[in-house]
Amino acid sequence: MAGSAKSNARILAGECFCRATRYAVADEFEYALNCHCSDCRRTTGSAFKPFAGIARDKFDVTKGKDNIMIYGDAANHNAHCPECGSLLYSVVRDGAFVHVAMGTLIDDPSIRPTAHIFVGFKAPWFLITDDLPQFQEHVVPR
Repeated sequence: MAGSAKSNARILAGECFCRATRYAVADEFEYALNCHCSDCRRTTGSAFKPFAGIARDKFDVTKGKDNIMIYGDAANHNAHCPECGSLLYSVVRDGAFVHVAMGTLIDDPSIRPTAHIFVGFKAPWFLITDDLPQFQEHVVPR
């Protein structure tokens, strides 16, 4: 994690359900969103995926790195624990960022989701009841 050493950021821990795969990430997330797209719903088995985005160099798999199941290519993929199948993170934006699945964080991050994205594709049985902004498709972070 090259970026976190210079900033002295607090380091957060995360892990999969079975604890075979662990990661460390700087508490320097640039954005956090709730994604309702069908891919996020299918990979999590939930109505949406809360995720936090961070530069890739501020994230590191600390246990189980050699066994992670990758769906996609080097620049854009989902990473799952090979033992329990938990979605841990996604590499996005041509490999520059990681979207950490917030449900896998052990430690409490300083960021909270600020919007719902891809609500045009949300599960019809799920009702969004908070006051966060809703976007039919993607919203590009600043």
